Amino acid sequence: MKRITIYDVAKEADVSLATVSRVINDSSVVREDTRLRVQEVIERLGYKPNAVAQGLALSKTTTVSIVMSEKLLSYNAKILNGLMDVANIYHYNVMFHTTSKGISKMQDVIESIIKSRVDGVILFNDNFSEEEMNVLNEYKIPMVIVGGKFDGPKHDHVGNVYVDIEKIANELVKDYFAKGVDDIAIVEDKLNLSMMKQMKKGAEEAFKEAGKEFKNYLSYNDTYKTSYEYFSDYLKENKPHKLNICFRDSQAIALLNAAKENGYKVPEDLEIITILDSKYLPMMRPTITAYNIPDYDMGALAMRMLTKMLVSNDDKGVEKSIEIQASPLIRETTK
Repeated sequence: MKRITIYDVAKEADVSLATVSRVINDSSVVREDTRLRVQEVIERLGYKPNAVAQGLALSKTTTVSIVMSEKLLSYNAKILNGLMDVANIYHYNVMFHTTSKGISKMQDVIESIIKSRVDGVILFNDNFSEEEMNVLNEYKIPMVIVGGKFDGPKHDHVGNVYVDIEKIANELVKDYFAKGVDDIAIVEDKLNLSMMKQMKKGAEEAFKEAGKEFKNYLSYNDTYKTSYEYFSDYLKENKPHKLNICFRDSQAIALLNAAKENGYKVPEDLEIITILDSKYLPMMRPTITAYNIPDYDMGALAMRMLTKMLVSNDDKGVEKSIEIQASPLIRETTK
């Protein structure tokens, strides 16, 4: 027979984990109608509270799960530092899950999260499907999605701290239209497909508003092991686009090197911009234009948001959507 957990009670009563825990601990802050509903579910399901459930409301221990892609660890290091610093302030126990193809899929991570009875989840918006998100939503686990803007259904137990990649791409394309440039390409990043979807959407909307059609989405198949190999071949057969928008530093560097090796000058023949900045971009010649994103602040704000969601008696009273502003770092690959 399946063992009934606090997650089952929360799901059946349509409340948060913290509310169930407060009812268990006879807290006075729970509304009477909510208390009665939760108690009815507890009795009907035969739930037996354990130390973990009681500790949630009493703040004896709080366990938070952080989920991110293994291949993006280096790019998200500053966000992770912000998350961990705030987690340490509140003495949280942190479970760290990394995902990678064929080794630790999101389905396995979700199963681990549910079995571990974590109190909250920080989820990087890079590699989960709508179906997987729905599984987590069924258990009403307080969750903050960090990174890109989450376009899925709104839930009281889901927050989002994000950079609006779609808006960045849209405004960038419009800026170049104003300069008389419409030969614009976006380079696909297969490790960040959710971000690529937003970048592409932003560009498409800008083109549509100008009465044009966006066609230059550069994607390569698995016959190429690296983006550098792809660009080397591509530029032997095609002229470079006037503006090339990348997401990560490695793509921008690969395009820059391939362009120079094929006899093109940057920024005279082509301009290159990447969304994510890194310590390597100012080392290149020419230096590569990027965006300054306050990654540490993003992580700290995400953990603080989750903390408020865990302790708040009114989920709707917590601000669950915070946009982080990015600013351009103009360097030598743009005019």
